[in-house]
Amino acid sequence: MTTLRYQTAGESHGPGLVVILEGVPAGLPLEEAWIDAVLSRRQKGPGRSKRQQIERDAARVLGGRLAGRTIGAPIALLIENRDATAERLPVPPVPRPGHADLAGAQKYGTRDLRAVIERASARETAARCAAGAVALRVLEALGVEVMAHVRAIAGIEAKGDPLAAGARARRDASPFFSLDPSADARFDEAIRAAEADGDSLGGEFEVVATGVPPGLGGYATRDDRLDGRLGAALLSIPAVRGVEIGLGFEAARRRGSEVHDAITHDARAPFGGFRRATNRAGGIEGGMSNGEPIVVRGAMKPIPTLRRGLASVDLATRAPAPATYQRSDVCAVPAVSVVAECAVAFEVARAMLEKLGGDTIDDVRAALDAYAKRLGSL
Repeated sequence: MTTLRYQTAGESHGPGLVVILEGVPAGLPLEEAWIDAVLSRRQKGPGRSKRQQIERDAARVLGGRLAGRTIGAPIALLIENRDATAERLPVPPVPRPGHADLAGAQKYGTRDLRAVIERASARETAARCAAGAVALRVLEALGVEVMAHVRAIAGIEAKGDPLAAGARARRDASPFFSLDPSADARFDEAIRAAEADGDSLGGEFEVVATGVPPGLGGYATRDDRLDGRLGAALLSIPAVRGVEIGLGFEAARRRGSEVHDAITHDARAPFGGFRRATNRAGGIEGGMSNGEPIVVRGAMKPIPTLRRGLASVDLATRAPAPATYQRSDVCAVPAVSVVAECAVAFEVARAMLEKLGGDTIDDVRAALDAYAKRLGSL
């Protein structure tokens, strides 16, 4: 079976975004409505730009599916852009601080910032979410759930336990995808104030994966390590500047006795009964899942496109000039949490399929059952 992987193509204001996804087992139910629900969540949240009112992100499955189920072949997905104006948009004369504009122009030796902006745009994450939606479908078939929620915006914290009963319903009911209704009003107030000032806001998100068996990933090589793969996946999302797993940076401020998780055994627990008394490791030890929920957090910087215009330099004249303003979000933390959910789902699904193998989803389920039985005899 081919390793689970994907590639995307397309520009922000081009005809559309394309995803080629390989390694999905045959026999998996896959409907456009499932993918579109994830794409719709990515477009939501107060503080988004008017682009979200133009686009109605929807995926078309162009290959790899027959009669509503995957067939083991590469899956081709298309997300068409309604705002397909790339060839008519003006070339900005001034690069925007915090974006790829100047570094990209230097890399490719061009003053055509449009050629950089179109691909570097976070619009590309819609394609990642389409791939992640398929991965979420794979995990659902294997009894694994992944959920992201917003923990903070502009330093305002949202409380809530993502493992508590009803957490997903609370997350979905929040316009900010938080677990704390009392924080939502403060989030909204902060976003309105930043918008009035021509500014932007960042924040923090958390992704939790439950039902993950132990032993995914590995320690033999650096490429095997699940924590490294998750970190790379999240840091590749535009504007994400920090990632931590479990206690993360807090672990550096504690003694070892306050960091590491004691091992217990409960014969009623799945996958052989071995558990951890706490989950400070965030479900990963030695580069591998340990059977506890995987807990990953990320920090998103404020979007650097500001109406007030940050100081920059005109590429042609080299004279000081305010950065060009283009339609942009004031806050996209809720949207980034959805992208992060998809990124974590993809890496966990990839690790599961590497561990279990199988050409069909039934083969993978049978391998998972056999693995759970073997763990019981350890």
